[in-house]
Amino acid sequence: QVQLVESGGGLMQTGDSLRLSCAASKHNFTFYYLGWFRQAPGKEREFVASISWSGGVTNYAQSVKGRFTISPGAAKNTVDLEMNSLKPEDTAIYYCALRRNGMPEGTLPASIDYWGQGTQVTVSS
Repeated sequence: QVQLVESGGGLMQTGDSLRLSCAASKHNFTFYYLGWFRQAPGKEREFVASISWSGGVTNYAQSVKGRFTISPGAAKNTVDLEMNSLKPEDTAIYYCALRRNGMPEGTLPASIDYWGQGTQVTVSS
């Protein structure tokens, strides 16, 4: 069973930067993509960003493109999401996600193979 553990959430102010990390349990992740979704109160869970396990392919939602960067983490089997120029509308629970064979922009939550437990990000104005 794959386990995904997020860390790095917190209470921020508009314009701040924050880094989220996701650690995946030991597994053969060839052909998998690791990514982030978020869910704001009263809204559906939505795709944020993803990266191929090789690190060569990244995808972003239009709402975060240019502000967020997804990259392999320093530790093995980890992925970071660097969030800059945070806005109040970025407030949500952020979930790490793992999916085989791709995670393009617009990927639906129902197609995700594994989820983390989520970490809260709150951005005040």
